[in-house]
Amino acid sequence: MRTKRNLIACAVCLILATVCMLFADGIQRDHGNIEITDGQIPVEDGYLTYKLYRPVTATADNKAPAVLLLHGYQNDHETCAAYAIELARRGAVVLCLDEYGHGDSSVGLLKRGYVNHVVKVNYGNDSVEDGTFKKIGGSKRYRVLMNFSNLSFFNDHYSKDDDGNAILDSSCGGVDAYKWLSLQDYVDSHRMGVSGHSMGTWSSWTVAAYFWDLVVAPKAVVLQCGELFTDDVYDPATKFNNVLLLQAKYDEFSYFRDYQKVVNDDLLKSDLRTSFLGTTAENARWNTTYGDFADGSARRMELLYTNHRLTTHHLGGLAVALDWFDQALDLPNDLPGTDITAKGKEYLVLCAMLLVLASLFPLMSLLLETPFFRDVTQEMPSRDSMATKKGWTKGALITVLLSGATFPFMTQLGHALLPLPEGIFRMTVGNGFLGWYLLLILVMLITSAITRKNQKKNGIEGEKWNWAVFGKSLLLALCLMLFMYIVNFIYCGLFDLDLRFIWPFFRPFTGERFLQFLVYIPFFTVFYVLNNSKIMRDLRTGATYEKGTKGFLKNWFTNFLLMAGGVLIIVLIEYIPFFAELGPGADLLFGSTFGGPFMSILILFVPQVLFFSILCTFAYRKTGRPYTGACLAAMLACWIVTGGSSIL
Repeated sequence: MRTKRNLIACAVCLILATVCMLFADGIQRDHGNIEITDGQIPVEDGYLTYKLYRPVTATADNKAPAVLLLHGYQNDHETCAAYAIELARRGAVVLCLDEYGHGDSSVGLLKRGYVNHVVKVNYGNDSVEDGTFKKIGGSKRYRVLMNFSNLSFFNDHYSKDDDGNAILDSSCGGVDAYKWLSLQDYVDSHRMGVSGHSMGTWSSWTVAAYFWDLVVAPKAVVLQCGELFTDDVYDPATKFNNVLLLQAKYDEFSYFRDYQKVVNDDLLKSDLRTSFLGTTAENARWNTTYGDFADGSARRMELLYTNHRLTTHHLGGLAVALDWFDQALDLPNDLPGTDITAKGKEYLVLCAMLLVLASLFPLMSLLLETPFFRDVTQEMPSRDSMATKKGWTKGALITVLLSGATFPFMTQLGHALLPLPEGIFRMTVGNGFLGWYLLLILVMLITSAITRKNQKKNGIEGEKWNWAVFGKSLLLALCLMLFMYIVNFIYCGLFDLDLRFIWPFFRPFTGERFLQFLVYIPFFTVFYVLNNSKIMRDLRTGATYEKGTKGFLKNWFTNFLLMAGGVLIIVLIEYIPFFAELGPGADLLFGSTFGGPFMSILILFVPQVLFFSILCTFAYRKTGRPYTGACLAAMLACWIVTGGSSIL
């Protein structure tokens, strides 16, 4: 009976997930009105991959306007889906690009280039005397990351250095993609635009600068969290047509706030902002259009009450952007900007992802009933070896505070400066987590050794490591991972959609990304095994032995707080001062160096840990050991990092 229930539960999850993906596919294709294709654009060092949305009405005899969409750092083409779907519904051909080092494109992020200096304010407001233009050294990845806002069309003072280095292509492949798009016979190359988010805004500036004096010059540029710079940092003849800046009120990245602590009217009325708008400080307003679309001088700054990562799918910002493109490109279909269906696609794919993840639970139970995996299940450790209340409290506080205190520093250190062989460890955000994990692994090994020594001294028999049980637990986790990978692979083939919510979570591997998975997975596995052992075994409570749903929930809640408590404290430190109009907490306490990417990534990381805590609690209660849950969580986490984030 139990086997039958698990089979039914697994099947129901998969059926419902498939239905969600089917309806999501219907939305992205506008129920047959949009044709979607994937392909590659050959470039000098390899190829760039893309997803193209072509309205069926766009033909060689009925050319349509076109828009190039450029994603942000750690994203891929699918992050642009909301803009792509809605622009295509309005009759525009839309090309979503995987930029250098992202998605399935074969060209790494190093192709963007780097120099041995950095600017600590908006470009054009810097000076050597003030220390805002300074020399830097360090790893190549550090110099690339520190030069994201340094653009290849800037003058040589910024874009080259004395050592022969240069910013090579700050469009991250956008120039090649825009050129390719303009040559399609169903595209009206006189009515083209470009839009990007975060890193993609610098790419968008670069594309617009490259084509500014050609007939294919973008007639509209939409910056989703973009940086401004003064006119004297590039050729003053360069013209940017009809620029809309979507400004996130709570942007975690300082360069998108002009290095100010908060976004307010003082920022709006700065010389940099009023120069962009073409007005005076007295007349500067948010959400107001200045200039004229006819001559390309239209400018607008739309204030969105959201954070950096959510800007890509903010309905108000999307509506304004759609109307902006309509005024600049004269979109064929007369739909108001508020007529938006793309959000439904995101929620349906989210539901599908959760359902496929949910199917792992009954599938794990099914596999544990088979003769081969049956001995993975062991008796729970004796209650006698549980920590005392005092010992538990001490261990819990150390676990939570240590993970929280080290997160901002070790992730940033690993991200850019940790001396890793860059030809082997090529995942930039992966290196950030690797740096954090390595420190915590070291601490857990030391504390575990001390605990075992004290147990032995007190005559307590510690749990012996069983390689046979661990090996089968690892194999069980691998089976579950492969099951999910195969399901995801099938969905990509059938619907051109992977399991995600806006940002890349579970993407099919390319060959080089799979090799990166093999590089990082040993470290992730060691961390998760040690961490789960510490939390679920050494710091287990009486709830571990309580049966039923109530016992599970009590057990899970404790485990979740221990696994995520540290980063939840960092979330509060970051956003409470931000919402109080003081600025992001990381910037205030540690400096802007420790803000930005790993603060904004918490919006993705905390939900991951929430799921992992449920999964690991379930597996521990099922098997009596932390191995299965830890190995599976490590594989899923490493998949997310190596399958979807940027690569050098």
